[in-house]
Amino acid sequence: MDLMLLTQNSTPIFKYVVRLLGLIMNIIFEFLNIIGIPNIGLSIILFTIVVYLLLMPLTIKQQKFSKLSARMNPEIQAIQAKYKGKQDNESMLAMNAETKQVYAKYGVSPSGSCLQLLIQMPILIALYRVIYQMPAYVTKLGNALGVLADKIMGTVDGVDYIKNMSAAMMYKKNFDIAGNTRNAVIDVLNHVSTTEMSNLSDKFGLADLTYEGSLILSNNTTTGLIDTYNNFLGLNIGNTPMDTIKSSFAAGNYLLLIGAVAIPVLAAVTQWLNYKLMPQATNNDNGNKKSQGEFADSMQQSMKMMNTIMPIMSAWLCLTLPAGMGMYWVIGAVVRSIQQVLINKHIDKMDIDAEIQKNIEKYNEKLRKQGIDPAKLNAAAKINTKNIAAKATYKNNTSNRVERTEEEKAAAIKASTEYYNKNAKPGSLAAKANMVKQYNEKNNK
Repeated sequence: MDLMLLTQNSTPIFKYVVRLLGLIMNIIFEFLNIIGIPNIGLSIILFTIVVYLLLMPLTIKQQKFSKLSARMNPEIQAIQAKYKGKQDNESMLAMNAETKQVYAKYGVSPSGSCLQLLIQMPILIALYRVIYQMPAYVTKLGNALGVLADKIMGTVDGVDYIKNMSAAMMYKKNFDIAGNTRNAVIDVLNHVSTTEMSNLSDKFGLADLTYEGSLILSNNTTTGLIDTYNNFLGLNIGNTPMDTIKSSFAAGNYLLLIGAVAIPVLAAVTQWLNYKLMPQATNNDNGNKKSQGEFADSMQQSMKMMNTIMPIMSAWLCLTLPAGMGMYWVIGAVVRSIQQVLINKHIDKMDIDAEIQKNIEKYNEKLRKQGIDPAKLNAAAKINTKNIAAKATYKNNTSNRVERTEEEKAAAIKASTEYYNKNAKPGSLAAKANMVKQYNEKNNK
């Protein structure tokens, strides 16, 4: 039975990303098999490198945006400070208009690097799914385990035994869906330890089973296919480092013990190194840290906390998950670190002013294609911004005026009437002429 379509991830849309990466993994494994080194551990290393290299253009673009943001943020923060506490519609429109002008100046989108992250995240999660469900994507491994699964399912209590084993491993699989039982058994077999596989072999008579003419499980004289596929530098990548530490310590195999401990330790160290190599927040040109605001301070504190917590979490996860996952974690961190060093050097040499000018030209060209004159648009935006800001200022000023009482209004009218009716009978033609004369004299001063 072909496993390549049965045990794979079935999440809508996401499943296609997983299948594509699974195809890449299978091609890598088949290539290694052709040259005589069919090994899952080596496949994981090559697979991780290939995927991160494919993502490198997005990573570079994301880092470029971060560099431009460091240059742009003080201007954005100055606009926010200018309209701080003003919640009226005119002020909000003015702030948005000025902010839009800054983004246009730097030729970047307000969404920033969100698109790059939206593309990268499904790929990285899919990469994890491929490695965790390896039999679904590496055909030879899946078919070899399938022979064992068929033998176990052919016994009276075989499936129930695997169910109990899955529950004990806290590895939840659905055995009850029609047509899914075999795939569930295969997935469980992929995650059992060497000791558990030996017990299964004794209980269900798996020792003599073969796939493509080769023994599937090892015996005293021959290395089986599963061990050939899963053994990497003495470590069975299907076992968790925790299980390997326990078994190697009990057997006195201290070299294997060191190898098992190295995986979670390297996971923590490489994760810490990743954060150290990430671009750090910088001050603006005049070195005024206050311009960065409370937001920058909180972000810095969050990054510091993540730099402490993530290495610890990485070490724990890689201690309790199969060693193959730990290898992916470590290799991925190493590749990211190398990428970060190279990207940092590239960006440090980059002429930011030239990059900004190039982005502006791209933005203006896009406007021209839409039939919009960038110069006229910019001029209109400036006028509109000034008008909006003026309206906001006028409204704020008028809102601060003290409303006069009715008595005060009546007194003002009386004083005005007496002023214009001075030396004339109220309501007479002379009084009206006097009013016009005094008005002109007042305004001509």
